[in-house]
Amino acid sequence: MEATQGDRIIVRGRTVGSSDRHGVIVEVRGQGGAPPYLVRFDDGHETVMYPGGDFGVERGHESPGHGG
Repeated sequence: MEATQGDRIIVRGRTVGSSDRHGVIVEVRGQGGAPPYLVRFDDGHETVMYPGGDFGVERGHESPGHGG
């Protein structure tokens, strides 16, 4: 998987009743767009992630320089 800073991400809920989590990639720490990614979720939580099968990327939904 490859991503760039500013891409929106979706982490799908894994169990019945769990909701999807949405966020933005703040920093790409791997080479050439590879993981790990520093992600800021819409609830303000930040974490470093290695994406799995429950992870989707929506390209270019945040313009450069947009703070949030």
